[in-house]
Amino acid sequence: MNLKKIFTAAALVTAMAALAGCGGAKTNTATKDATSKPEAASDLAYIKDKGKMIVGYTIINPLNYRDADGKLTGFETDFANAVSEKLGVKTDFQEIDWDSKEIELSSKKIDCIWNGMTITDELKANTAITVPYMENRQVLIVKADNKDKYTASLDGAKVAAEAGSAGEALATSSNENFKGSSFTPVDSQAKALMDVASGVSDVAVIDYIMSTGSVGEGTDYANLVVIDKNFEGEEYGVAFRKGSDAAEAVNKAMKELKEEGKLDEIAAKYNLKDLLIIK
Repeated sequence: MNLKKIFTAAALVTAMAALAGCGGAKTNTATKDATSKPEAASDLAYIKDKGKMIVGYTIINPLNYRDADGKLTGFETDFANAVSEKLGVKTDFQEIDWDSKEIELSSKKIDCIWNGMTITDELKANTAITVPYMENRQVLIVKADNKDKYTASLDGAKVAAEAGSAGEALATSSNENFKGSSFTPVDSQAKALMDVASGVSDVAVIDYIMSTGSVGEGTDYANLVVIDKNFEGEEYGVAFRKGSDAAEAVNKAMKELKEEGKLDEIAAKYNLKDLLIIK
């Protein structure tokens, strides 16, 4: 028997075992590192991993507002909660500055903008938007004593609307109705109403839907009235981060709620059923 060959073979086997052992340890460490710091494969997974969907909103009655006990309620509040339940997560409502809504979204301070958001070409380009679910239009709000005056003309009127809103876009456009008026942006539609009520502004441009729950008899602004000029119709949608797959998941949940009758039930609660457009 050749002892030299035996020793050489034994040494080779030992060396191969040692290398295999090192390789196995390295693989296990890498696997452990990967599983200890998981990264969501999608925006939807990111939301589900957190267990909550952070919804950016502003105060708009009857969409999102505080009831007599200070609890957040409204059509959008109930709608978002119902969708979150379908997704298997909780809803975390975060009040935002509407003019900074896209910054809040891209920085992940919120996961979506869900608050009577008018779908525009700009938002389509910069975010992932759900299917339209409700129709809307802009209306003028004035003191009752000024209704005839400002129905005829807004010449010389001081106009207010929320910064970054569809109301601002309309008031600063070339629309003939605003010829001769001056415009001031404010931080919310509620502030626009407040300014008209106090005389700081003559006219507020707000969502028709907001006017149904915020102006006239039985509201805090009983002395304000609506002037409806039948401005071009708009559609509401929910915006997620650009490229987000969460928008499609929400589309599915919305349609299921509609088919089940739950969405109609929520809308009817706030007298908005006739404005639903989701199929």
